[in-house]
Amino acid sequence: MILDRRHLPWAFLVLFATAVAALFYLANFHPKLLPIPFALPPLLGPIPPVRNTVGGTPLGLIFGTLAFMIFLFASAMGARKKRRLWRIGSVQTWLRAHIWLSILTIPLILFHSGFALGGPMTSTLAAVYAIVMASGFFGLAMQQFMPRVMTESLPREVVFEQIPHIRTLLVDFAEKLKKQLDPAEKPAAKPPATAASEGAVAVIEAPLAVEDSQSVILDFLSRECLPYLKKGRGEQHRLGDQKLSDDIFRLLKLNTAEDLHGKVDEMQSWCDDRRLMDLQMRLHHWLHGWLIFHVPFSVALLVLTLWHAWIAMTYLQS
Repeated sequence: MILDRRHLPWAFLVLFATAVAALFYLANFHPKLLPIPFALPPLLGPIPPVRNTVGGTPLGLIFGTLAFMIFLFASAMGARKKRRLWRIGSVQTWLRAHIWLSILTIPLILFHSGFALGGPMTSTLAAVYAIVMASGFFGLAMQQFMPRVMTESLPREVVFEQIPHIRTLLVDFAEKLKKQLDPAEKPAAKPPATAASEGAVAVIEAPLAVEDSQSVILDFLSRECLPYLKKGRGEQHRLGDQKLSDDIFRLLKLNTAEDLHGKVDEMQSWCDDRRLMDLQMRLHHWLHGWLIFHVPFSVALLVLTLWHAWIAMTYLQS
């Protein structure tokens, strides 16, 4: 999602909520840092709190509960994307809320923990939370400029899911051309034409330039073009380099008959298409690859938070 003016109300909401939470945190735990006294509701308990751990105080529990509710809302984003007909706000609104409310969890969790990691369990929870937030910020950054890079770098795009099928078609085209050029695949040639002159037989030899060119193209097709089209990672092949590929095909044209330049152009177009699809896949992985970390760690964060809440409530009741 591109950050634009429509995100400003959400940004102001997060700033305001952070300021209010900070005011309550200071008034409850560090009242001497405030320039003027700020009275808290009686339900938040005595000041300073009886418990040493911030998270176990009434205000600390409120901060933690709010963060957990945001986690639940953020986890529902996947379901909302799949149910686009739900009349509970547009997907774009959900995305903006997902971004900014997730950012709001940063101060909420810091206030809930009292800016301390605690024991092994809470430290693990904090590490998982850090991975989720870092991957989310990385994905958001990618979405700001990667679509423009793809537009500028790819003169034409194909449907991403169709790339494996199109690569298979390119290999099939190259295999068909190989069969056309391979002498073993052709029917037996007719005997050369002859002419009688003064009782002697003279053989009229056909030009060999085209046949030699076919041999050159067939060799190039077998050694360079087909291996490149079949290769799993095309960027590791020399035809995967745009400049080098252009030079190779230019040299190939100089060594083949003009009648077969169309075949050379056809092979070059296949290699160009393969190169563009490889680039599209790399850019696509940069744009969406962060989800490989973000989604499973988000699930782990939700599970660990539930476990942390259950342990905390058990401890408070004991």
